[in-house]
Amino acid sequence: MRRLFYFLLPLLICINPVQAAPSLAGSTGMIDNPSADVLREGQISTGYYHVAGGTQFAFSAYVAPRVEVGTIILHDQDGKHTGLNAKFSLRQEQVNTPAVAVGVEDIAGYRDTSWYAVASKSLPFGIRLHAGVGNGRFNGVFGGVEKQLNTLSVLPGKYLPSASLMAEFDGRQMNYGLRFAVAPGVKLDGGWRKHGSYFGISYTH
Repeated sequence: MRRLFYFLLPLLICINPVQAAPSLAGSTGMIDNPSADVLREGQISTGYYHVAGGTQFAFSAYVAPRVEVGTIILHDQDGKHTGLNAKFSLRQEQVNTPAVAVGVEDIAGYRDTSWYAVASKSLPFGIRLHAGVGNGRFNGVFGGVEKQLNTLSVLPGKYLPSASLMAEFDGRQMNYGLRFAVAPGVKLDGGWRKHGSYFGISYTH
């Protein structure tokens, strides 16, 4: 699977990122991985996803300058599981430097508490890279790449919505996804994660 990731990277470069959205793990990010982005003052985000074996609800909110907190609720065959997340922005992205954040996932939750640090940087051609280190579910190094697909005209006056193509390594396996921006703040997600498909909808305001 890692070979496929390295194969896709130059393809993504040849094919701009959509606005921040919650990851399936709750924090602002890609598929399962957090990014170095945090919600801005007054912002909240929520997402509902169908995943292999159940459904997942995520919610995050701005609570203080550079800080977002959130929760994730998973319903599966074993019942209901809840975890809490928090992320703090150490540095915002500049022209020549990446954004950097530290965070924690699943505080006193159903999985191992996972601490992490992550950096995110936009590159030419609409590419954005993310790389981080963490313990727990991250199992060391994690990272990913996303590429915004420009809005395409399919018929006169008809356009496909802008979308972000994502590929990530979560510390244990590869995940792949596509995120469509269908309305202001509203995004549809779908792809392949943890050996199974997923799809869902999120809203950031």
